[in-house]
This record gives sequence, C-alpha cells and structure tokens, in this order.
Amino acid sequence: MPSLECPQLRPYLVAAQDERDPGHVHVWERRGLGGRPIRLSMIEYLGLQMFDGQRSLREIQLEAINLAGGQLVPLELFARLVERLDDALFLDSPRFRAALQAPVREPSCIGCYDPEPEALRRQLSKLFTGKNGPGLPREKAPDGKLRAALIPHVDYARGGHTFAWGFKELFERTEASLFVIIGTSHHSAHRYTLTRKNFKTPLGIVPTDQQYVDRLVAHYGEGLFDDEICHLPEHSIELEVVFLQFLYEGRRPIRIVPLVVGPFQDSIEAGSLPALRPDVARMIEALRKAEAETNEPICYVISGDLAHIGPKFDDPELVAEPLLTHSRDQDRAILRQAEAADPTAYFQVIADECDRRRICGLPPTYTLLEAIQPRRGKLLHYDQYVHPHGHESVSFASVAFYG
Repeated sequence: MPSLECPQLRPYLVAAQDERDPGHVHVWERRGLGGRPIRLSMIEYLGLQMFDGQRSLREIQLEAINLAGGQLVPLELFARLVERLDDALFLDSPRFRAALQAPVREPSCIGCYDPEPEALRRQLSKLFTGKNGPGLPREKAPDGKLRAALIPHVDYARGGHTFAWGFKELFERTEASLFVIIGTSHHSAHRYTLTRKNFKTPLGIVPTDQQYVDRLVAHYGEGLFDDEICHLPEHSIELEVVFLQFLYEGRRPIRIVPLVVGPFQDSIEAGSLPALRPDVARMIEALRKAEAETNEPICYVISGDLAHIGPKFDDPELVAEPLLTHSRDQDRAILRQAEAADPTAYFQVIADECDRRRICGLPPTYTLLEAIQPRRGKLLHYDQYVHPHGHESVSFASVAFYG
C-alpha cells in the first residue's frame, strides 16, 4: 500500500479551475466519497499530479521547483497538502483503507435530513402528518400479504411525503423484521453490489443480516463485493434505513440487507429482457433461493425513482408543458405495468422510449419483480417535482406489492 511519504491519489478524483480565481483549482471525488471539494493553488495542483505512489515528497518538491522555473517551493506545502487530502479520503492511505474496512457505514446524507435525533424524528413525523401525507401509521395486526414496496430515494424535501405513503403501508401490512433493500446504484457500473457493513444514522445503527448475505453470495457466486466502496457515498439505501429506524424504534429490532443494482443500459440497447443476461438471471434465482432458505418473513424495499428530465440531466430544453404532461403519461404507463406485477411489460414501456427519461428505478424494480413474482401491485402515491426555473424534473412513486 502506498504510504503518506509516497502519496497516491485514489481514482475518481476530478478537478476544475476556479471560475472566480483562475489561479486556483477545485478538486473533488466524482462519486461523492470524502469531504467537500478542496481548493488548491496552481503549484499545489502541479504537485498533486505527481502523487502516484512512486515519488517521495522530496522528489515531488524537486520536480515542482523545476516545473516552476526554479521558484522555491517549500516541502511543508506538500506535507500540508497530503494532510488535507488524507482528511478528505482522497488518498489511497491507511485512513482510507480503515474507512473501507470499518464494520459500520457512516451516514452520507446528513443535510437531506436533520443530524439531531429528536429534530429528525419531528422531520419524519411531519412527512406523514403534513400536507399530502398519509397520516401516521396505525398499530394493527399485519395480514402478511405485503411482499414488497417501491419507495423513492429522492431527497426528503422534494419527495418525503411519497416516502411516507409507502412506509405507512409497509408498517401496517408486514410482520417482517428482515428488510432486503434493493436500490439503484448511482456510483458503480457493476451490476450487483452488496456490503456487509452495518448502517449508522442519527437514530442509531441497523445491523446487516450476515447469514442472509452468506446465502445470497452462495447462490449468486463471486463478484458481489468487487466495488463495495460504492456503498459509502450511496443514498438509495440510507434514505430507506432512516424511515425504518423511525418506524420500528422501541417496537422491535430490525435487520437489513443492502444491495444496489447498476444500469440495465445493455438490455435497453439490445432490445432484450434483462433476465436473459446471465448475471441478472443469477441474481433473480439467488434471491428466490435465499428467501426459500430463510425461516422468517422478509419484506423487500425497492429504492428507486422514475423520470429525470431537463438540462440538469443534459436534456437540451427547459422543463415545461407539454413535456411535463408527456412525462406524467409515460410514468403512468410504467406504473400500470408495475400494478399488474408484470416485469416484462414494465421493462418494455421503458425500452420503447430507449429510457430517454432515465428511469433510475428500473434495475432494482425489474430484478425484484422477477424474483418474487407478486400477484399484484397498488399505486399508493405519485408526484412530480418541477424546478421553479425548469432546470429539472424528477418524478417518483410509492407502490405496494402483494402476494
């Protein structure tokens, strides 16, 4: 492993010149892992490009002096730079490796929700009781028919009330203590990625069920941990965990299984069903077998949104009518097939438009519908966020699936 004396940058770092001050550069991690962007002088940025794990700080200093035309560059400048980069987890270092190997995943979505436990509880409660909310869940005897729920992972400020509709149904209709959360992977091109880490939020730590993970790995095979780092900045699992903690704290202990799913663009482009891909077929079968070997109820949470349109997502035009109406109509076509619990027809609606609206919930929703084959679905709530200046629109829904 490279040492801090011979520092090595991690992959996925990107840089851009400071628009207000061309003499400085901002550096950040493309996948969102680590701290905020770091602002560097041009001489620091020059040295940064030599952080290859081979050169010592003294060698970096000498090369920087040569490149700067003989200008004196103190060694301490690069030593301080190493400290700043290491604090931000931008270096391949013991600190970074310790974060990877830690048994607990630290929260990455503070800001989307309040960091103080009591304030967070009030925030979540208002999502149930406020405008467009479903009301707080009632204590009732679950009938065991709920198999899964599709729930958004958009930020709470824009879609929290839709989260509440899904979680109210989940709380009232399942007796499960084991929640398999299958979410969109925003930070990895790998098809399926697991983690064994327990998840920490301001409401405590939720354990990951290691025995279920073992069963899933045994049936799927190798590769499920090849890009485990993608879980550290990922929000699609964490935002569901916070709601589960809020609902079940003081009632019963819960466990999770965190699984994220990468793109299905290959199937979209080929015009063939994802289940025909060997890795997708293996996961479908692995989920079925893992459940068959689990001696307790399982509730599945699909963490996914619908359309992402507008200039923020590289579309050429601002979001306005009639584009919004068209997008809503297409969303409803997708949701009708979800309610029919028909993964083939669900996929086909998205494939027919070449996924131009970027339905990020496609991979986890299709995978789970194929795996558990529910009898029917029910749309609980749908909404469409529109930026006031038309820069973007994101749509999302909560759908319950029953056996």
